[in-house]
Amino acid sequence: MNKQRIAVITDSGTDTPEEFVAAHDVRVVPLRINYSDGSTYENGVSITTEEVVRRFGEEVPTTSLPSPMKIADTLEQARRDGYVGAVFVTISSGLSATHETVSMVARQMEDFPVVVVDTRSIGGAAGMVVMEAVRQVEAGMPLESIGSVLAGVSERTHVYFAVQKLDFLRKGGRISETVYRVGSALNIKPVLTCSEEGKYVIAKKARGWRRALDTEVELVAAHAREHREVRLGICSYDTSVYDELEARLRERVEPVSRIVEVLRLSISADLLVHTGPTLVGMAVQGL
Repeated sequence: MNKQRIAVITDSGTDTPEEFVAAHDVRVVPLRINYSDGSTYENGVSITTEEVVRRFGEEVPTTSLPSPMKIADTLEQARRDGYVGAVFVTISSGLSATHETVSMVARQMEDFPVVVVDTRSIGGAAGMVVMEAVRQVEAGMPLESIGSVLAGVSERTHVYFAVQKLDFLRKGGRISETVYRVGSALNIKPVLTCSEEGKYVIAKKARGWRRALDTEVELVAAHAREHREVRLGICSYDTSVYDELEARLRERVEPVSRIVEVLRLSISADLLVHTGPTLVGMAVQGL
């Protein structure tokens, strides 16, 4: 427990690294994975990402936000564990109602102040905001100031991702039927990002998978030029690509910015359900 006794809480859609979560007592509220037979699982608790991916051949499930009761129970447990307040960092309000639900529950808490932060991002990039929340709390940042500080961190954190197959994005309504058909026919891969409002938008289009990855690197490097120091993240279900991607990022970014850290981030089932297991993402956080 940090000296201020302020809990840091998040949802599983932020993909905060498990080792970091365990080391800093970050509380994670799981999103839910739902199948057509009526079965519902808590992501990372009653079902693993590997199990969800293994079942893609049979069915692509849907996701839903945590229940208000689950959120309230997590906050109350933090209180019982000796915390006197909390920072709750959520995935983008433009992609999920989680932020709105957490805010509603937080307003009902008595004598337990909760600052709710909208990352306006998802996956590993949102997880990088969670990690900064922990650093700020442990450094003594007052609870009444941390919301505005983390809002600035969110603005300086950007994510880009692409997929080899567009089927999952099409099914989830993340790309139009036209983009799907043209992209599939011409081997065009849209590189997506989160807008200022926290919604998926196409940043650029690339022809071919290698060019899509090059485009992600270029976009990350462009943001890195705005800062003297940056923290980078690589997100992929296929961990074998980490070494190559880190080398490519360092080659483009280090001439313009000092890289403080390169995080190798996993991808939870929450995100893979909507994108598929071929997703590769990159994130940059200006410091």
